[in-house]
Amino acid sequence: MGDKKFMKGNNAIAEAAVRAGCRFFAGYPITPQNEIPEYLSWRLPEVGGAFVQGESEVASINMVYGAAAMGTRALTSSSGPGISLKAEGISYLAAAALPAVIVNISRGGPGLGSIQPAQSDYLQATKALGHGGFHAMVFAPNSAQEAVDLVYNAWDYAERDRNPVFILMDGCLGNIMEEVDLPPMKELNDEDIPGWALTRRNDPERDWQLSLTPIYTEEMLEGLNAMAGEMYKSWETEDVKYEEFMLDDAEYVVVAYGIASRVSKEAILKLREQGYKVGLIRPITLFPFPKKVIHDLDYSKVKGIIDVEMTLPAQMHDDIALQVLERCPIYEYGRSGGCLLDDDGVYEALLDIVSGGENNG
Repeated sequence: MGDKKFMKGNNAIAEAAVRAGCRFFAGYPITPQNEIPEYLSWRLPEVGGAFVQGESEVASINMVYGAAAMGTRALTSSSGPGISLKAEGISYLAAAALPAVIVNISRGGPGLGSIQPAQSDYLQATKALGHGGFHAMVFAPNSAQEAVDLVYNAWDYAERDRNPVFILMDGCLGNIMEEVDLPPMKELNDEDIPGWALTRRNDPERDWQLSLTPIYTEEMLEGLNAMAGEMYKSWETEDVKYEEFMLDDAEYVVVAYGIASRVSKEAILKLREQGYKVGLIRPITLFPFPKKVIHDLDYSKVKGIIDVEMTLPAQMHDDIALQVLERCPIYEYGRSGGCLLDDDGVYEALLDIVSGGENNG
């Protein structure tokens, strides 16, 4: 470390990818992530990489598929409608057991929606990235620095599991300017190319055609899906990441990720000054979801869970409810369609809940 820079979140993601060894990007412009391809259009050629602005999102994800099959660390980025168009290609990456990193700098939806920041794509990222019932690890940073750290390590997870990895970050964080401590450049060479890559054709056990067109017999596909299921279970025991904030004595627990967690922290600090015992659980992995920490709360003490998201209705609600098991009420507060959360709005909403409504008017 030690290479400190003041960077926009999107640019920090792009630089972290380069330093992680990413040498191929294909994507298509869409707000609010356009700085990622713009930055990589000049930065990748500097390090011997390749940048392609595809003619569409569909073309771009399939270019990433081809680069990943060659053992190249490949990246694409988009926002909600573009991720929808990439969904088939992401499913093909999972079917072919190919590692890649996909970034969503999310905006308001559904449909074309708004170009303004939102957290509207939680369900898409965690439940339906594509057809066939596969999953990807989904990381949700809440700062430019955490985005750098998660992107820098994303290919390690992708290559370990031979599976795509997803980064979900709202447009506020994509466009915020913050100081980041950039990691060192990973110098990858031919010896670092995985043995299964299409550049290594000396493995007699490998059916190379499956990397290009993953079409299996029913028995093979069932076996691969069963193996994937075991992998997902291992994530829940080995890879769950979350942050606890003022949780020890909390009577009300906010659950929030991304920009919502940052605004919620400010409100919690203010409420603590007034004597209200409020804490926070911040999921960093949205999949696997931090189930245990919510399930194991002391519900003889916890009076309520408050789901704060920049979307309506709250999309994490069901995942939270499955762990709360009706042991306390679950409240929701959010904004939607590109209307942003703000300090005063979150504070007033939380105050109304924790005070039992006595401060409402």
